[in-house]
Amino acid sequence: MEIGTVREVDVKSGLPATRSTERLELLDENEHILSMRIVGGDHRLKNYSSVISLHPETIEGGRIGTLVIESFVVDVPEGNTNDETCYFVEALIKCNLKSLADISQRLAVQDTTAST
Repeated sequence: MEIGTVREVDVKSGLPATRSTERLELLDENEHILSMRIVGGDHRLKNYSSVISLHPETIEGGRIGTLVIESFVVDVPEGNTNDETCYFVEALIKCNLKSLADISQRLAVQDTTAST
């Protein structure tokens, strides 16, 4: 993956979209920061860009976890309110974070079983 890489995403969230085209804007593996911009798709998100950063965090029981922070900017489509647009984007982010958590937990289990 390098800056400018474009990917096609099949949206499986149940939201009113089936595909999205995204371009990688920034990837800093040392600082754990990623930025992307949506450049196409069958949704109404225009001029959407986001920055995602990962931060180590101690969670319940003293376990080490990861805090994911995502911020975004997007134009409000004609016919929608700011609240409706934020609700849609926040629902999309929640779906993405749930998918990330599921994958991370699955990989952690694989690492545990592989080392035994």
